[in-house]
Amino acid sequence: MSHEDTFLLFFKKNLLNMIPVRLISALIVACGCSVLAEAMHANFTLDNDIQFSFMQRRLKSQERREMQREILSILGLPHRPRPLLHERHTAAPMFMLDLYNRFVYSTPGAPMVTQQDSRFLNDADLVMSFVNLVDPDDDLYHQHRREFRFDLSRIPVGETLTAAELRVYKDFVNERYENETFRVSVFEVLRQQPKRELYLLDSRVLWAAEEGWLVFDLKVTTNHWVINPGQNLGLQLSLETAHGERINPRRAGLVGSRGPQNKQPFMVAFLKASGIHLRSVRSAPGNKQRGHQRSKNPKPAVAPSQVDLKTAEAAEGASVDPKQGCKKHELYVSFRDLGWQDWIIAPEGYASYYCEGECVFPLNSYMNATNHAIVQTLVHFINPETVPKPCCAPTQLHGISVLYFDDSSNVILKKYRNMVVRACGCH
Repeated sequence: MSHEDTFLLFFKKNLLNMIPVRLISALIVACGCSVLAEAMHANFTLDNDIQFSFMQRRLKSQERREMQREILSILGLPHRPRPLLHERHTAAPMFMLDLYNRFVYSTPGAPMVTQQDSRFLNDADLVMSFVNLVDPDDDLYHQHRREFRFDLSRIPVGETLTAAELRVYKDFVNERYENETFRVSVFEVLRQQPKRELYLLDSRVLWAAEEGWLVFDLKVTTNHWVINPGQNLGLQLSLETAHGERINPRRAGLVGSRGPQNKQPFMVAFLKASGIHLRSVRSAPGNKQRGHQRSKNPKPAVAPSQVDLKTAEAAEGASVDPKQGCKKHELYVSFRDLGWQDWIIAPEGYASYYCEGECVFPLNSYMNATNHAIVQTLVHFINPETVPKPCCAPTQLHGISVLYFDDSSNVILKKYRNMVVRACGCH
């Protein structure tokens, strides 16, 4: 048998046992080497398999700080948010938690989430809620209107607004207006003084007996304010009877900032990243001396001889213990253990997992090796000084969603790519 025939025979025997994989994502440091793969089409399917427990040692203060810095960097946050208010039972956090549950658990009965909200959520990478900054006492001063002001400066640069809503709750009215209709109108404030100038954004007719959340479209106005923040003078809501009489919105059941916390008005914006941010590659601490030490003057790799190939075929009967081979291992990141339970609403933590294990000749099918890794393993087996072993690294990663308060006590729902290892393989 010729040299070429022997080489082809070796690959036929090994390639038939391999499962083709499509590499998605990730920077992983393992076996003393780094693997970087593009993640342009990463799946957002969430990994909810976190129902396991295992021993964890208590982190030292320095380790905790280092882990906090790393995770904050992954989350895209410059520092740990310190919200002044972190009340979770007000309207905005409750709505955002409904969104989170709808996306993560496919909860069908989330009371505050409409089908349209679900469509907006599926298309968004980031959802932000904003509390009304107008003093609640203004509701008493302005008897025939409601005013709203939202700080949009927290919207990140590079995010594209896909939808924005003003949400106002209407209670049931059983007084003298019970069988009447009202027209509620929402205006953009163009000028405050000397003469107030308004621009109509949306209006609708309501029955006094209606009850539930009213949703008004603010996409165009919000886009304008993001581009021109100096022109954000807020919104005005007014109410008229069917006879054209202006009345206090409270008398028609519209809840203001002085109403029950779970019914107070708020704004929500859905955003999509205009590009994918990839973190820079960094070496893991303490990894510089790990793994295979290569010679300062390595010999060039040469094609394996016929004797080498026969030696490799003879070793084909040996197999790595599956317990030592490349595979997925349990790793749980607890936000509570990091002391972040005051600003992260959900989840309490997530199952990250990690890849570890041997990638040695011969590679078995469960190792999910690439064709390149098969060649590299063979050459390393024949001449270890020339080429290092392949690395055990993720072949499939999925995302998670995190719901948290920012420094302004706004609630943020953000999807993060490539946070959970779903499968490992040799690279």
